Amino acid sequence: MTSRCWRWWGRSAWPWTRPLSAGSTPTFRGSDEVRDPANAKALRSKRRRMQVRVKLGKFHLLLDIQEKTPQICVVGSGPAGFYTAQHLLKHPQAHVDIYEKQPVPFGLVRFGVAPDHPEVKNVINTFTQTAHSGRCAFWGNVEVGRDVTVPELREAYHAVVLSYGAEDHRALEIPGEELPGVCSARAFVGWYNGLPENQELKPDLSCDTAVILGQGNVALDVARILLTPPEHLEKTDITKAALGVLRQSQVKTVWLVGRRGPLQVAFTIKELREMIQLPGTRPILDPVDFLGLQDRLKEVPRPRKRLTELLLRTAMEKPGPEEAARWASASRAWGLRFFRSPQQVLPSPDGRGAAGVRLAVTRLEGVGEATRAVPTGAMEDLPCGLVLSSVGYKSRPIDPSVPFDCKLGVIPNVEGRVTDVPGLYCSGWVKRGPTGVIATTMTDSFLTGQTLLQDLKAGLLPSGPRPGSAAIQALLSSRGVQPVSFSDWEKLDAEEVARGQSTGKPREKLVDPQEMLRLLGH
Repeated sequence: MTSRCWRWWGRSAWPWTRPLSAGSTPTFRGSDEVRDPANAKALRSKRRRMQVRVKLGKFHLLLDIQEKTPQICVVGSGPAGFYTAQHLLKHPQAHVDIYEKQPVPFGLVRFGVAPDHPEVKNVINTFTQTAHSGRCAFWGNVEVGRDVTVPELREAYHAVVLSYGAEDHRALEIPGEELPGVCSARAFVGWYNGLPENQELKPDLSCDTAVILGQGNVALDVARILLTPPEHLEKTDITKAALGVLRQSQVKTVWLVGRRGPLQVAFTIKELREMIQLPGTRPILDPVDFLGLQDRLKEVPRPRKRLTELLLRTAMEKPGPEEAARWASASRAWGLRFFRSPQQVLPSPDGRGAAGVRLAVTRLEGVGEATRAVPTGAMEDLPCGLVLSSVGYKSRPIDPSVPFDCKLGVIPNVEGRVTDVPGLYCSGWVKRGPTGVIATTMTDSFLTGQTLLQDLKAGLLPSGPRPGSAAIQALLSSRGVQPVSFSDWEKLDAEEVARGQSTGKPREKLVDPQEMLRLLGH
C-alpha cells in the first residue's frame, strides 16, 4: 500500500497502531517501506509529498499525502471490484482501496460459484495478486451505506467506483410466495456456499419433488446440488451444515420450469452436459416440446445451435446401451417443463408449507429476441414440497446520494460514468444488470477502469491531494467499525484450509462473521 503518513490533530493515535510522536512517520501494512525497510528512506526521498490538514466530520487530521497520487476506491470485492482495481492499477501512481461489507473477499466467486466447480474459482489467484500490490488495499467488514456513506468516500477520494453487484433476488410476485418451503435460489446457493446472511435458511428437503422456477445456470446449479450423491460433494468446499442436510434429503425429482421454449433457455451447454451425465439421475424431456425444432436450427447462432442439438438428442433419440442402463438404474430424475408460467404456490392442507405450483400454459409470440410467452388460458398444477425461484438477481440502491433505477435494478450510467455525479463510476452487475459470466464481468470492468483513467488524464476529476483511506479510518474508528485487511483474510484462509484437511476437503468455510473477528483478535 502506498505510504500515506498521518497523525491525529490533537487526538490519540489510531487504536491499533502505536502512539505517534510529533513529526513521526508511520506506515501502513503493505506499504513499500514495510515490504523493504532497507529502501524506505530512498523511496520516501523520491516522492514529492505535501502536508495537509483535513476536516472530516468532527475529526481534524494532519496528513502527509503524495501530491500526484490519484486516490480511488472501489466498493465491492467480487469479480467486478477486483477486475476494476486491476485495470486502475495500470496507472503508475494510482492507489486503490477496495471496500467490502463481508469480512472476506471475492463476492460471488466465493458465495455463488457451485462447490463442485472449483476450476471456476481459480480467478481468486489473479485477485490475490492484485490485492498484494503495494498500491492496493482491502478493507473488509466495512458496509458502505451503513458504516460510511458514499458522499464521505467521494470527499476522501478522487474517484469512487461502485461494483457491489446484485445482492437481492427478483420476486415472483404471485400468491403463496411467502409460504414455508418457498425460497429464492440465490438464498439456497448462499446457504450451501457459506454466505453468512443465509445460514439460518434451513431448507426442508423431506419432500420427494422440488420445483425450480427458472431455466438459467443458477437453476441448473441448484438442481445439480440437490441431486448429486452426497459422497460426491464430500471433497468440495460445501459447508458442513449444508452437506449434513443434503445427506438426509428425500428429494428424488427436480423440475425446472420456464415460460418459453427450448430455444430460449438461459443455461449454457457445459451446465446442461453436466446434468445429463450426473451419476444416479436420468433426464425427463417431452419430445412434443421439440417438434419442428430441427428445421429452425439453421437460423440460430452456433452456441445456441449446439445447445439445442444436445437437448434434441437427449429428448428425441434412443440412448446408447451404456446410457440406457445408467438411466434405467437411476433413483433420481430431473426434467425441463417448457411453456409454463407460475401463477400461484399452492398451500398444503394445513397451510404450513407448499404443496405445489399452479402453472399457466403459454405459447410463443414474436420472433428472435422479441419472442415472448403469452397465456393460452389453460392451467395445470405441479405437485411439490419445495419451490425455489430462480428468475434473476437484483441490485439494491446503496446510498440516497446515488441515482438508482428501481425498475431495471441498475445505477444509471454512460460507459460506467454515473449519470449527473462527476467522479462516481460503476462496473459489473450494478452497472449493466445481472447477466453474463465472470469473463463478461472482466471485460465490462476493464472498460469502466479505462473510462475512469481517461477522465483522470483529461483533468475531469478533482485536482489536488485527497486523503484516501486515512480519513475514512478515522470515521470507522469513531463508529466502532473494525476493518479486516487482506493479510487478515489470509489468516482466515489458512484457518479454513486447516479445518478442511482433517476431512479431505479443500477448506471448511467459516460462516460466522463474529467468529472470524474473534479469530483475528478484533
